[in-house]
Amino acid sequence: MASKIVLTGGPGTGKTTIMKQLDTLGHVCQHEISRQIILEAQKNGIEQLFLEDPLAFSQALFQGRKAQYLEESLAINNPVFFDRGLPDVVAYMDYLKQQSPEKFLKDLDKYRYDYVFILPPWQAIHVQDNERYESFEQGQKIHHFIANRYENLGYRPIEVPVGTVNQRTEFILNHLSTQ
Repeated sequence: MASKIVLTGGPGTGKTTIMKQLDTLGHVCQHEISRQIILEAQKNGIEQLFLEDPLAFSQALFQGRKAQYLEESLAINNPVFFDRGLPDVVAYMDYLKQQSPEKFLKDLDKYRYDYVFILPPWQAIHVQDNERYESFEQGQKIHHFIANRYENLGYRPIEVPVGTVNQRTEFILNHLSTQ
């Protein structure tokens, strides 16, 4: 069975950049899907689905991430990297003070990850854009909710230090090679 490895943290912390680097190095990667959901909603006239209908956004995101998880459950002997995991969806709902569907909470116990790497807020690389509307301060708060959600589920997130993309990627791969 393949190891399932999550890269998580608040918005704008470098997860996607590291995932692209891991992909370039030949690792199996499941990339972030929230931008796709946001862009699709914008095509349908909904500027910020996450803000306008957090439950609809979260349900679409949860289903997509669960599909990624299940797709990779068939992988053999190769680690699989995920740009965010299922607990991230619930953490964002916690941040918005929204009730998560009971099904989400049950699935968090059912679909587990082997390693969780968390990237801390880093103002020097935080950029707002069409799909990432959160300020750095909001990102710090979201980071707190994400860390708490993973810890409350019994994970021990490993903090990835700030540094170049290569340094951060090497940190993750070195940590995994010593396990």
